[in-house]
Amino acid sequence: MKILITGGNNAKALKLMKAFPSHFVLLADYGDVPAIVTENYAFTTLGLLNKDSIAHILLNFCITESIDCIIPLYHYEVEPLAKSAVLFNEYGIQVLLPDADILDNYITEKSNYANFAVIINGVCIYSSADINPQNNLTQLNGVYGFDEINDDLKLFTL
Repeated sequence: MKILITGGNNAKALKLMKAFPSHFVLLADYGDVPAIVTENYAFTTLGLLNKDSIAHILLNFCITESIDCIIPLYHYEVEPLAKSAVLFNEYGIQVLLPDADILDNYITEKSNYANFAVIINGVCIYSSADINPQNNLTQLNGVYGFDEINDDLKLFTL
C-alpha cells in the first residue's frame, strides 16, 4: 500500500511513519521539499499551495502517484478532503478522515497531544498509548491526538 501524508516537512508527519512499517509512505508538502528517497519512504513536493483548489490538487497528485490512502495533516485540507472523500473513493483512494457530517466533533484549536492513534474503519491499527475503551471508534477514520488525562480524541493536525 502507498500512503500519502501531507505536512511532510513537519515532525508530526515523521512520527506517523511508525504506524505504517510495512507500507511505502510518501511524505509530501507544499513548496520546497528535500529530495530524499529510500526503500520505505520518500519526500516530495505538492507544488505551490492553493487553498482554493486543495482537493483537486491532492486528487490529481494521488492519481498520478498511485496513492492508496491519504492522511491530510494541515487543518485547511481537512474539510475539503472530508467533503470530497466519495470522489477519492471512486479512484480507489481512501481519505483517512471522519465523515464530513461528524467532522466538527473532532476538530480543535489545540495541536500538541502527548499521544496519537491511527483508526481505520473503526479499528485502531496503531496507538502510541492505550486508548480509553469507552471511546466509540466505530464511525472513525483518521489520525487522532489524545492525552492520557483527557482521553478526548481530536484530529491530529498541523
